[in-house]
Amino acid sequence: MHVVEAHVKSEKASSYLVQLCKHFAHKTPTDYDESRGRVDFQPGLCVLHAVGDQLSLRCEALNESTLLRVKDVVEVHLVRFAWREKIALTWTEGVPARPIP
Repeated sequence: MHVVEAHVKSEKASSYLVQLCKHFAHKTPTDYDESRGRVDFQPGLCVLHAVGDQLSLRCEALNESTLLRVKDVVEVHLVRFAWREKIALTWTEGVPARPIP
C-alpha cells in the first residue's frame, strides 16, 4: 500500500472537507460529515479530517502511479476551492499504512 498525507491550516477546514466530499460524491462513493470524510476513488481512497483550523488529507492506493492520480485530483480540487487563500499542499510520502475506519 502506498500512502501520502498533507495537512492544511485554514479557518475553513471543515467547509473545504464538506465541499470536496460533496463534489466527489457526484461521481464516486463518498461518506462524510463536518469533521471527517472518505472518498473511494476507483484507483484508491482519500480520508479527510478537519479539527479546528487543521485539515488533514490521507491518500492511499495499491501502487505509486494510482496514488499519484488520487493525490493530484484531491490537490487540484482543494487548491481551486481555496483559491482566495492560495493554499499549497506539502505531501509526506512513506507514511505507515494504518486501518481506515
